[in-house]
Amino acid sequence: MSKRNWLITGISSGIGKALAEEVMKNGDFVIGTFRKKEQVEVFNATFKNRGVAFQLDVTDRQAAEKMLDAIKREIGNVDVLVNNAGVGFIGAIEESSLEEVSGVFEANFFGALHLTKLVLPQMRAERKGHIVQISSHAGIKAFAGFGVYNASKFALEGMSEALAQEVNPLGIRVSIIQPGPFRTNFANTSLPEAKQVIDDYQDTAGAFRLKLKSVDGKQEGHPGKAATTIFQHVNSASSSLRLPLGKVPFTTINMKLEEVKKDLELNKDIGMICVYED
Repeated sequence: MSKRNWLITGISSGIGKALAEEVMKNGDFVIGTFRKKEQVEVFNATFKNRGVAFQLDVTDRQAAEKMLDAIKREIGNVDVLVNNAGVGFIGAIEESSLEEVSGVFEANFFGALHLTKLVLPQMRAERKGHIVQISSHAGIKAFAGFGVYNASKFALEGMSEALAQEVNPLGIRVSIIQPGPFRTNFANTSLPEAKQVIDDYQDTAGAFRLKLKSVDGKQEGHPGKAATTIFQHVNSASSSLRLPLGKVPFTTINMKLEEVKKDLELNKDIGMICVYED
C-alpha cells in the first residue's frame, strides 16, 4: 500500500496526538494542526519527512481554506481526514448562554463540517478517501449538565450518518468514532463551563460537573490503544459506520437503545393512529 496523507486536526494531546504518532509509526504521512505557533515549530523540527504541521483554529474558515490550498500545492491530496479538534463544555441548558453554545458548535460541528466539505471535491474526483469523525458516546446518549456538548456531537453524528449514505457509492468511507472517558486533558481544569450557575440545577447539572472533574486522570480509556484501534479500523474492510471505544460506551449506548425501544413500544398504538385511512 502506498503512503497515505492523513489530515488530523488537534494533535497537541489526547487521542489526536496518539493517532498522529501511530500513523507516522506505520509509515503514513501526517498533516496535523495545532492552535499555537510554537507547537507547530516543534513538530516540524521533530518530524521532518514524516509529517508537517499547520497552525489552525478550526473555527477560522478562511484559515482552513488557505491550509487546504497549501496542502494541495505543497503535499498533495488528503487520503484520510480525521476531524478530531473540538471542545468540551459543561452546564445546564438554561445556564448556557447562546454565545457559549455557538462557540461549542463552531468548534465541534461547523469546523468539522467545513473541513469535510473542503476535502470532498478531491475525494470525489479520485473516487476514494476516508473521513473519520471523532464524536463521543455522548453523541448518542445525553446527560444532564452535558446537553450543549451532546447537541454538538448529535449534530456531527446526524450529518455524518447522512454523508456516509451520500458518498459510499462514490468510493468514500465515513467512520464515526465514539470514545468513552479517556485519560486525556478533556476533563481537566481548563474544561469550559457555563458562566451562569443556577442553584435549582445543582442536583443534576451541578452533580455532573463535580463527577466529570473528579475522574480527571482516572478515566479508563488509553489514548494509545484508541489510536491503534482507529488506525486498524481505517485499514480494515469494515463496513461499520460507528466505532465505540472503551467499556463505558457499550453501556451508555445500549441504555439509549433500550430507552428508545421502550418509548417505541409504549407509544406504538397511539402513534400509529395519526395516519390517513385511505
